[in-house]
Amino acid sequence: MFRVAIICMSDKGSKGEREDISTKVIEEITIKNGYEVVKKILIPDKYEEIQKNLIEICDNNQADLIITTGGTGFAKRDITPEATESVIERKVPGISEAIRNYSMTITKKAMLSRGVSGIRKETLIINLPGSPKAVRESLEYIIPELWHGLEILTGKAFDCARK
Repeated sequence: MFRVAIICMSDKGSKGEREDISTKVIEEITIKNGYEVVKKILIPDKYEEIQKNLIEICDNNQADLIITTGGTGFAKRDITPEATESVIERKVPGISEAIRNYSMTITKKAMLSRGVSGIRKETLIINLPGSPKAVRESLEYIIPELWHGLEILTGKAFDCARK
């Protein structure tokens, strides 16, 4: 079983002015797919706070997968991708490209998502949009393939070549 941490970036949510539905969607989908949710964090869209939480979880091996929601759009406060890029050691662009590609079949607005994916230590970090609908569509699309990637990343599998 892989451990998941969920971080929601929302100024209004962190003040109690908006219900955080996206975290509930992520939790539902990950649990249904055999993951264990070990941490849920709701923070404002603050660069240093995002960085601090990502680093703490990765460097202390608290989760194998971090899924973030929110802060991936065009608003001035949307800085999740930049904060994520500042802490990752290796980029995994295929995940974010796959999310955008699939989402474009649903709405052309998907091209406006700036989410990134990457690895720090032995933890995979994936930025998802803030919309619960977009979170569901994106995560349900990528989750079947994540398990194998996490097996390789964490050393639980070593060979992925087909015969």
